[in-house]
Amino acid sequence: MWPFSRKGASGFSSSSTAEEVTDGIDAAGLTAIVTEITPCDGILTGASSGIGLETARVLALRGVHVVMGIRNKYAGEKVKETIVNEIPAAKVDAMELDLSSLASVQKFASEFTSSGRPLNLLINNAGVLMPPFELSKDNIELQFATNHLGHFLLANLLLDTMKKTARETRREGRIVNVTSEAHWYPYKEGIRFDRLNDREGYGKFAAYGQSKLANVLHANELARRLKEDGADVTANSVHPGVIVTNIFRHLGIFEGLLTTFGRLALKNVQQGASTTCYVALHPKLEGISGEYFADNNLAKASAKAADKDLAKKLWDFSLDLINK
Repeated sequence: MWPFSRKGASGFSSSSTAEEVTDGIDAAGLTAIVTEITPCDGILTGASSGIGLETARVLALRGVHVVMGIRNKYAGEKVKETIVNEIPAAKVDAMELDLSSLASVQKFASEFTSSGRPLNLLINNAGVLMPPFELSKDNIELQFATNHLGHFLLANLLLDTMKKTARETRREGRIVNVTSEAHWYPYKEGIRFDRLNDREGYGKFAAYGQSKLANVLHANELARRLKEDGADVTANSVHPGVIVTNIFRHLGIFEGLLTTFGRLALKNVQQGASTTCYVALHPKLEGISGEYFADNNLAKASAKAADKDLAKKLWDFSLDLINK
């Protein structure tokens, strides 16, 4: 990332790393879930290969008990081993979770809640980026199913646990949706409620933008409902930036060129995880909810993302889908 990026009101910038934005924060006693999907078809971000791993590592470094929801249990154990080898005192667990499957989300949430564990932080990090058209196991367009609907269901199933934890520990709970600036560029109508599974009209980038718009709308509507309920839990969305990982691996002859120049202009993984960690842990953000962050500072989301009626419509639409 360019070394001359300016610091914002928070005192941090796009060049700040996750360790820097959490420096001095003692998060011992907190429990977090970080969601992830391991690499398969398409380009993914998650705990085993990108900012999710760095998020989990830095949270563990600050004393958080991290539970990784991970599609491949073997990969999860390897991630856990990697973190513990570096941080012997780290508390890290891996549980199987496929965000593209509502049944898998329900199973994960049931196992977590039945364990009696508290839950302070929910980091909705997993995501699939621009695969060819595909339906999930529940016959829902894959990007919408994975990036939005799975997290929508997970948050709903874990919300009572988060509220209870906040009451009993008197420590604010925080939900962080990892979204993208791509939320500015969905389909023209924003969310295709009536054409969600339209194969012929499918556009990989617009469908990704739609799912990322849904992430912001979900956080905003959830924040409104939590405030109305008087719960000591916040919900915000974050744009991590464009990260130099395997994101370019399907671009053929352009891959090497983009990766080479990307290392000069884009964020590394340590910088990419910083906004998530900042919003999850920093004491300056206590009570801040329903906001959009980028580069470790408050940022402006799109007009569609700020549409309260659209957020309510998406909430009701999502409830219908998970209850079918």
